[in-house]
Amino acid sequence: MPHEPELISVVPTEPAPCSPAAERMRRHRQRRRSGMRCLTIELHETEIDALICRGFLNTEMRNDLSAVYEAIYAFFDATLGSAP
Repeated sequence: MPHEPELISVVPTEPAPCSPAAERMRRHRQRRRSGMRCLTIELHETEIDALICRGFLNTEMRNDLSAVYEAIYAFFDATLGSAP
């Protein structure tokens, strides 16, 4: 009697989540393809004061990190020009 092959059912599974290191590398490579770089900078209080004096940041937002990021980007756009 010929041997009948067994049918194996394949159940689709969710892809395994990436490790934090793999996710960082994926974002790094995406930024490189986009011509971007990720930097960490330190700002003096006087530099934050300058962003406020030049109208890029509201005084009450000086301790809000996302507001400071936006102010820095606005300053760069105003002084260096927008990215292409």
